[in-house]
Amino acid sequence: MVRLISDSELSASSVVANSTMNRERGLGGVNSYTRELGFDPAAWLREHGGAAPGWLDLCSGEGRALAEAAGALPAGAELTGVDLVGPLVPPPVLAAGARLRLVTAALADWVPERSYQLITCVHGLHYLGDQLGAIARSAAWLAPDGRFAAHFDPESVRRPDGSGAGRAVLAALRAAGFEYRARRHLLLLDGGRSVVLPFAYVGADPAAGPNWTGQPAVGSYYRRAVVPPGRAESWANAVVER
Repeated sequence: MVRLISDSELSASSVVANSTMNRERGLGGVNSYTRELGFDPAAWLREHGGAAPGWLDLCSGEGRALAEAAGALPAGAELTGVDLVGPLVPPPVLAAGARLRLVTAALADWVPERSYQLITCVHGLHYLGDQLGAIARSAAWLAPDGRFAAHFDPESVRRPDGSGAGRAVLAALRAAGFEYRARRHLLLLDGGRSVVLPFAYVGADPAAGPNWTGQPAVGSYYRRAVVPPGRAESWANAVVER
């Protein structure tokens, strides 16, 4: 029997406080956001973000990609990184360009003050307990013409009995408008919206073992739930099926 823990316990896990996650990953090059996502975030924002674009990077580590993008974006742009551990070194001083803000917080407890044209989570969902909750909240934080891009491992999502829930979760995500690119393990959504998925989070397993990256990851456990018609504005309205 797998022992599931709460997100508050999970935050203290050595698997989650991964000191190498996104620490050295920059905007371009071999170890980069551009390579991992299949598109250049700064170039995408220049084309789609308007005069004051916003980029929110979840599980941002040192925030190097954000800092490198700042000089290539309009001065009105706002770049925000959120990470449980936060930067281990002082952020760089930006000579010009966008405003950079790095926040140290648990994603389950943090709420943005604005919407964003781009929201990314590069190999970060692997370390969250309630992955589906983070995905749904991100969809609501996205601007109407924005893009959400995150790495997602369907094998990490399981039912309380330990059986895999990946196929059912992907079907629900696709029904909500998401695209899943299996080769990159990349989940995409174009256009912000309210998303309610028919699953209720019950806990996390920090001892799930390595995922496809070869790194230790977290297992996320959900019960199937029913969302009453007309009540799609909140996961709290879901009725859990026993």
